[in-house]
Amino acid sequence: MNSFYDDDELGKIGFKSYGKNVFVSRKASIYGAEHITLGHDVRIDDFCILSGHIEIGNYVHISAFAGLWAGKTGISVGDFVALSARTLFYAESDDYSGATMTNPMVPGKYKNVFCNKVIIGKHSIIGAGSVILPGVTIEEGVAVGANSLITKKCDSWNIYGGSPAKLLKARKKNLLELEKDFLKVD
Repeated sequence: MNSFYDDDELGKIGFKSYGKNVFVSRKASIYGAEHITLGHDVRIDDFCILSGHIEIGNYVHISAFAGLWAGKTGISVGDFVALSARTLFYAESDDYSGATMTNPMVPGKYKNVFCNKVIIGKHSIIGAGSVILPGVTIEEGVAVGANSLITKKCDSWNIYGGSPAKLLKARKKNLLELEKDFLKVD
């Protein structure tokens, strides 16, 4: 038995849509598949959790133990993105100040949930163990170092790292030329 769903099985999961050459591990957990769009050439590894309104572009790899909690707010992942192992993305989060209660078992009137879309731009790579909080936009070509906490926007073609993450240095744009060559139609 293959560890990834075949095309017939993918259809039965009920994704909003999915492209060609899509590999989803049988050990991944998918919640709200009807709100999830997968592009072409996507691989989702073992023990990943995808929940809520999620759009995934083309040529995307989501490594083992990654979690995308989008709720109704949404998470968008651009083309050529790599999400390393144990990366966590939250489009919605409870208020941890103590002013309200927390957790999904508490009725909404006792909570204050912060909701804001997460956007991961094309050619970005998120290092292992990193956490991305609600409302973050990671622009095109950003590299995030391992174990980073991303609390605010990351500008294009830069490298960020730390907890909370800070700008470390500029990132090379060679990927754009490689992309052109890769996508050439003969």
